[in-house]
Amino acid sequence: MSRREFIQQMIQGLKATALLNVLPASAVLASANLETEQALHYKPLNGLSLKEMAAQKLHHGSNGRYLNPLGEMRRRRNLGRVLYWKLFSKNQFKQQLSEQPVVTVGVDWEKVKNHRGLSVTYIKHAAVMIKDVDRHFYIDPVFGQLFWFLKDHSPLGFDLSEMPKADHILITHGHYDHFDKPSLATFSKDTHVISPLGYGSLFGDLQMANRSPLDWYDTYRDGGREITLLPCNHWTMRNPISGPNRSLWGSYILKTAAGKTIYISGDTAYFDGFREIGRQFDIDLAILNLGAYEPRWFMAPSHMNPRETVAAFQQLNAEKLMIVHWGTFQLGDEPVHFPPLDLRQELETAQLLDRWIDIRHGETVFLG
Repeated sequence: MSRREFIQQMIQGLKATALLNVLPASAVLASANLETEQALHYKPLNGLSLKEMAAQKLHHGSNGRYLNPLGEMRRRRNLGRVLYWKLFSKNQFKQQLSEQPVVTVGVDWEKVKNHRGLSVTYIKHAAVMIKDVDRHFYIDPVFGQLFWFLKDHSPLGFDLSEMPKADHILITHGHYDHFDKPSLATFSKDTHVISPLGYGSLFGDLQMANRSPLDWYDTYRDGGREITLLPCNHWTMRNPISGPNRSLWGSYILKTAAGKTIYISGDTAYFDGFREIGRQFDIDLAILNLGAYEPRWFMAPSHMNPRETVAAFQQLNAEKLMIVHWGTFQLGDEPVHFPPLDLRQELETAQLLDRWIDIRHGETVFLG
């Protein structure tokens, strides 16, 4: 093996470790008695509003690190817990994993381009394209395979040149399945990027200098549009050596020129601030990330399960619900195609099935 090949493999190994830490590696093990689904996996606001929390900068730590005032602290001693989960924890879905489909994604881009109003196209994983009249927003674009060992269950069946030119790229956080440098490199270097604080060096590597870094409750305006970064219960990491939370994370509210308001959750665990967000904004569509939610003792501090997703949707008081972050990479124990199946059951129980936009990869919903 040449020195170059060795260094490349070492870098891939470090990235793989960071990817494993995307999966909530700071979940607490309680010996043989693991935490139950009913355990509280967030810090209650206890009367403090999200706006007050953000104004007080409770999410700003020291030494260039951010804090999660809504959930658990992220520490370095995480790899052992990841290995425990991967090597010793029983996967209750083992028999269903062979049923995971591979679906090639096709998009009718001409139909999207010709539509003059508002539309949402689900590309793959958490990647979404929102067309707002004459502007195109790409959310967490991931177009290819992340790592050789992680199967891509929704490969793209079209050339990226067919997609509409991006006016804005929105990044929710820095985990590798949301901030993918090869995918971002396919965009023009002068494309405007909106992100939480702390990603300057990564975008610098990509020579993307047209950036608007936002803190929680900061707003970027484009004509009649407003894009606001909101708090959420998550974390981020790119490098397991330097550790977690060197950059910020968040959700977005997009007030469109078409007149509708879209909430984009990004990755988030459940927390008790959804109701406040629902009071602050009149949300027409909530795009919630649902995937990598099993097992709960491990995933609950970072990702909502279907029951929590329905609760968050109700508390947001949104008109319609759409889910992403499923069907592409198996990041949790559950098979990649289970999230919409599990969600359907919860929505039926809550009598909310008529408010779900059951959209699949490559499909577009036209909102006006």
